[in-house]
Amino acid sequence: MPTVNVNGAELYYEIRGAGPPVLLIMGGTGDGGHFDAFAEQLADEFMVISYDRRGNGRSPAPDNWQTTSPEEQADDAAALLNALGTGPAAVFSTSSGGNFTLCLLVRHPEHVRGAILHEPALYALLDDFDTVRAPVRAIVPDAMQAGGPPAAVERFWCYMAGDDGWNRLAPSLQERLLATAGTLFGVELSTYELYLPDDDTLADVGTPLHLLVSENGPPVFAEITRRFAKRLGLDVATTPGTHATYHGHPHELATRIRPFLHEVTR
Repeated sequence: MPTVNVNGAELYYEIRGAGPPVLLIMGGTGDGGHFDAFAEQLADEFMVISYDRRGNGRSPAPDNWQTTSPEEQADDAAALLNALGTGPAAVFSTSSGGNFTLCLLVRHPEHVRGAILHEPALYALLDDFDTVRAPVRAIVPDAMQAGGPPAAVERFWCYMAGDDGWNRLAPSLQERLLATAGTLFGVELSTYELYLPDDDTLADVGTPLHLLVSENGPPVFAEITRRFAKRLGLDVATTPGTHATYHGHPHELATRIRPFLHEVTR
């Protein structure tokens, strides 16, 4: 398997196509396999890089690794690009991957030509974080009691991607998510939700940004993205599907973001 060792972690990655580099950063469950069909759609004119974030999928958890942060995740992404020698890349990210990408823009702007944040999990923009996160907090304990992290990750995914979301995943991807579910619930949750650079830091971000929501995604993500867009003075574009549109509508998603990718990579 293709892997690189960066920042004390071994990261599994895949590269499809040739051309300007595009890095895909997954949110919760962290497995780059979520992007397989989407990556194939873009590989006709881009070098598409997907990877499993540390402790997820085919990237093992480092020894004695007990917590993470947006900073650690951003450093991993930058180090991966550096190790692959691609030069600066356009970045597509989704959900908490958007938090990590925003941190990447702050810490390593030289690695990013432009960034697409699809339904970023910037809960700090909301008025009542505890109320918004209450549904997930209610789902997880019951599922954990019933079947531990594997049962919880299935329930979590259905909550995010729709009731049939789990059944639409490839069996091999399901197996990996079940095997590394402990990373999501034991390491990642509560480490990124309230990440948000201050206004001065955001004002210094000169990298082009594109904000995107799904037509049938959870309303909370549309609200977060709308508020973030207002803060930055940007528009919000829409794409078909649920929070997991890269599974249900990979062609439409690729078509929607191509103009931005062309703009920032030419």
